[in-house]
Amino acid sequence: MPTASQTDLSGLLVISVEQAVAAPYAASRLADAGARVIKIEREEGDFARRYDRAVDGESAYFVWLNRGKQSVVMDLKDAADQAVLARMIAKADVFIQNLAPGALTRLGFDPETLRRRYPRLITCSISGYGEEGPWKDLKAYDLLVQAEAGLAEVTGDGESRARVGVSVCDIAAGMTAFQAILQALIGRSITGEGRHIAVSLFHALADWMNVPYLQYAYGGIYPSRSGLNHPTIAPYGAYPCSDGKPILFSIQNEREWVSLCAEVLGDASIASDSRFIDNVARVKHRAELDRIIGKAFAGAPRETIAARLEAAKVAYGRVSSLDDLRNHPQNRYIEVDTPAGRKRMLAPGALHDGEVPQFGPVPALGAQTDQVKKEFG
Repeated sequence: MPTASQTDLSGLLVISVEQAVAAPYAASRLADAGARVIKIEREEGDFARRYDRAVDGESAYFVWLNRGKQSVVMDLKDAADQAVLARMIAKADVFIQNLAPGALTRLGFDPETLRRRYPRLITCSISGYGEEGPWKDLKAYDLLVQAEAGLAEVTGDGESRARVGVSVCDIAAGMTAFQAILQALIGRSITGEGRHIAVSLFHALADWMNVPYLQYAYGGIYPSRSGLNHPTIAPYGAYPCSDGKPILFSIQNEREWVSLCAEVLGDASIASDSRFIDNVARVKHRAELDRIIGKAFAGAPRETIAARLEAAKVAYGRVSSLDDLRNHPQNRYIEVDTPAGRKRMLAPGALHDGEVPQFGPVPALGAQTDQVKKEFG
């Protein structure tokens, strides 16, 4: 039986002409909540199906982002398939697309036309740089936008910039689209009117960049790339233990600082050293402080240091390997049917009434083509 959270959007029809990550993320969350999501794919399929073959032949990206959807193969340059898509949109509540800029407009499915024709329809277009401005027609992919939005400038260590290890721009855009669609659905329940939503990878990520932007624009502070250290708080970073496993901890106030010195570093007098008397001083003398902490942590394995930090009421986190993550005691899991069989994956972040729901299957390419075309044909 589905949980309550899995029926919240029951009865809603979502048509998504989607590929890769951002639009599939938004559509998958709507499917998780009970919406019927029809995924339109070209004959060769969403190219995310071929990003890797890690999940017993299936792509990890595709398995993560396409559960609970129906896959329909269409050639959108074909008049008959265009007619079927038009009939589908006529009955839809939400229409999502993230094709190349202008692609659907050239086929007659531009949001402005659709909104005039179907006033209750909510349209959502996800692009690289938005629907206005000099770069509105540029293609964009996650790592390109990490660089353009300044994220790469504040990520890395010292002189070395780095990519965030997951597709953070795509995910940010998908999350932004999902919350905007939910807002539009609430608005439509009040006014009876749909709306057009424009989301871009650049703008979604630029919003997340507001802290370094404001620090620089108003305070003249140019953030440094500080690896696994906080740029403006010390100590707040990762230190290796005697077994070679690093642990990351954070001092947020002077009470914690005093406790750290006495109970973890084993020398209460460090807390009153003039070089470390407050956070400003500790940041200024970070190198000396790191040497003291590094020496103390090098004398014991990670679990011993973790126990000391916990006893001192200092917040910490192990720098987990993927093997650590796989075996993490806090993990929650879901199981999803895929073309390669039933697979277990990490659960979504939110619980509704304490229940971990079961989600719909990941569709094989074109699994529902005949059924859906008959229904709407």
